[in-house]
Parts: sequence; structure tokens; C-alpha cells
Amino acid sequence: MADAEPSAEEGLTKEEIQSASEAPPAGEKRKNAFAALMAPKKKQTPAATPARSAGGNPFKDRMGLGAYLGDPAAFSASVVIAHSPDFVVIHDKFPKSTVHTLILPRSPAANLLHPFDALADPALLASVKAQVLRTKALVAAELQRQLGRFSASEAARQAVLDGEAEVQEGAELPRGRDWAAEVVCGVHAVPSMSHVHVHVLSRDMHSRKVKHRKHYNSFTTPFLVDVEDFPLAEDDPRRDTKRMGYLQRDLRCWRCGRNFGNKFAQLKEHLEQEFDAWKRE
Repeated sequence: MADAEPSAEEGLTKEEIQSASEAPPAGEKRKNAFAALMAPKKKQTPAATPARSAGGNPFKDRMGLGAYLGDPAAFSASVVIAHSPDFVVIHDKFPKSTVHTLILPRSPAANLLHPFDALADPALLASVKAQVLRTKALVAAELQRQLGRFSASEAARQAVLDGEAEVQEGAELPRGRDWAAEVVCGVHAVPSMSHVHVHVLSRDMHSRKVKHRKHYNSFTTPFLVDVEDFPLAEDDPRRDTKRMGYLQRDLRCWRCGRNFGNKFAQLKEHLEQEFDAWKRE
């Protein structure tokens, strides 16, 4: 994957590949706001990274995600959500939905493998699945924070939070909507970035960064392979993306299934309506 030009089997644009990393602010380190929710930090194990040449950038283009692995604490909390010796969790720089995060394994033995190969290791797979659950809970909580006030399923809970209703003594705050059910987690069958990364995102596909069919289909077809489906069978059709043509498929609404063919502008207009209805459920 040395070339920054995306192929027909990739979901990112050249711009996104070239802009995947963000340099930490010079001389500034900020404590991560979510660190307490993650696995306790012990002695950090630096990830293997390319040597920096004079005036060079070892994290250019497809290697961009590697910038977050060596010293994640150097990045602001608006970029790095959480980190541990084994993982770094970041906000996707080009989010394709309301909340879109990436999990980056830090293992030097695995972080430059194809995700299908990396997740064939039982120990790493178990660790990734556990991290996915933690990150999924964070994404669900952020969805509730952003959208809970709109949701009919959250009305009873929101009324208590707003002081408009009281909880009886001994009773718990109403649970509200199951936002975790609105979160998808997986890896792309053909990743555009060299470092292994797992997408954990809300399923709404409501974002200005969804700009073309490949963007949309890379998250709404089997091109996104659910982490729970690993280990993947050798004859699994998702290993043959060229034959399956996931990214070239008709555009179908993720919520109602309506087929828009190749009419992306019409789909985008429809997604606005679906997002409004979805957040009000």
C-alpha cells in the first residue's frame, strides 16, 4: 500500500489518505478525558514505527494512523479519546456518522498486517473484542448525550434529568434508549490505511464527509466486516471484494432499504429525513 492513490476497491479518497494523521501540538500534552473509563495504564509499550529520516515524515499517507501509536498522550482529547498499553482510540478525522471512532491495536507484531490476518490470532482477537465493547459503550454514551433529548424512548429519563419528574425512592433513573444497538463495529475488507484499525460508529451515516457511493457502501454493505464474525472462514465471500463488488452496489438506505441505484444526491436528501426520524425513535 505504498501508493497514496486509492484503488477501486478502497473506500477512502486520496485526500483522506493523505490527511489521516494530525500532528500533536508542539510542546503540549493534555490528559485524556476518557482515560478513567479504559483499562488502567501501566508501563507503555511503544509500537514499532518507521525511523524518521531528516526532514521526512514516517507517517505520511497510508502510514498516517501510526502517528497516534507511539505517544498518544501528546494529542489533545479532541483527537485521542483513550489509550492503554494495547490500544489507542481516536476520533475518525473524516467521520461518516454522528459518532465515528477508530480502535488502533498497538502490537508491533500485528499493527501492520491486513486486519483479516491480524484477527486470525486468537489472543489478539479476544483483546480486540473486549476493547470493542468498551469503545461501543463510549460511543453509545456520546450518542445519548448528543441525541437523547430528541428521542421518544428517552423522554422519561430526560424528564428526570431536566427536573420535570422525580424518581421514587429506591428506584433507578429510567434507562432510556438502547443506544448501543445503534452502533456498528468492524474492519474494512480492503483497508486504505496500513495500520490495523477497527471502526466503531453510529449507524446513521449522517455526515458531510459522506461524499460518494464508495464512502456510503463501505459502511453499509458486507465490505465492513463485523468484528463478531471473526475468525473469518477461508471461503468467506468477503475475502473476494473484487468479485462481490460491494462498493459498486446500488445505494440502499440503511434504515428503510429503499434502492436509489446510483443516485447519490437523492440518497443524501433521503438520509436527512431518515436521520431526523431515527433520532426521534
